[in-house]
Amino acid sequence: MAETKRIFTFLLRFIAFCTTLSAVIIMISSRQRATVLVFSFEAKYSDTPAFKYFVIVNAIVSIYGFLVLFLPSKSLLWRLVVALDAVFTILLTSSISAALAIAYVGEKGNPIAGWLPICDQVTKYCNQVKGALIVGFISVVLYMLLFLYSLHTALNPLLLEKS
Repeated sequence: MAETKRIFTFLLRFIAFCTTLSAVIIMISSRQRATVLVFSFEAKYSDTPAFKYFVIVNAIVSIYGFLVLFLPSKSLLWRLVVALDAVFTILLTSSISAALAIAYVGEKGNPIAGWLPICDQVTKYCNQVKGALIVGFISVVLYMLLFLYSLHTALNPLLLEKS
């Protein structure tokens, strides 16, 4: 039973690592040049601070996820992993929220502020950003599951102890 739990945790962490890494790669590769009337512009993720934040957080969580894959199952560092899972879940949630807000403005615009939607001119760029955000959202869900599971694993022996 313990071996099954370990394999399940490893697979879940590996998938979470792959999704955060994929979100970074997809977002970094999103760029497109467009011409509107006589003006030429290039849309890329680095033009938007929220997208940069999304990439940085997902890159950090990817590194963390990769390192945790090699943590021995009997290590005392697993209690630290519970805290770090919570921190990185919160960071992923905040980064996806910020990136989704900017993506919404890019898709729909904001007529009150005078911001026009740009996704009609740079559809490839917007589709790549949407893909990165979808994969990023999957990462958030996976890290929430990992956090709940690691919290359960860390607290279960404490709750079952008899005084």
